Amino acid sequence: MSKLKSDPCLTIGQLAKQSGVNVETIRYYQRINLIEEPLKPIKGYRKYSQDLIKTIKFIKRAQQLGFTLSEINELIILGQNKCHDVKSLAIAKRSKIIEQIVDLKAMKKELNRLIDACDETENTPHCALIETLANTS
Repeated sequence: MSKLKSDPCLTIGQLAKQSGVNVETIRYYQRINLIEEPLKPIKGYRKYSQDLIKTIKFIKRAQQLGFTLSEINELIILGQNKCHDVKSLAIAKRSKIIEQIVDLKAMKKELNRLIDACDETENTPHCALIETLANTS
């Protein structure tokens, strides 16, 4: 992502609309230093660069892939000239996602077992799922 900036011409509302986020998202990104907040002129509103649209869309897409805002900040800092480092971050993220998938499959299996146990106690005063969860330490 290029650090070159086009002429600032967008209000925060226009930037939000064109980026597909709300104004508070942009303000939050500014507070955590993910994007720069432009100086406020003596009169008028802050003006934002068109380039920020691409940056914000990059942030949202990276979030969809499971990157945290901290990790996204690291990706932005690394930029285009450190592809090997970016690749290493992506490989680490993929490994974490694979671990999460394994955990989720185990959780699904256990929930299926508990749901099946509910079938056995459906017409009794006790629920197998509740009792199992309450007795598990």
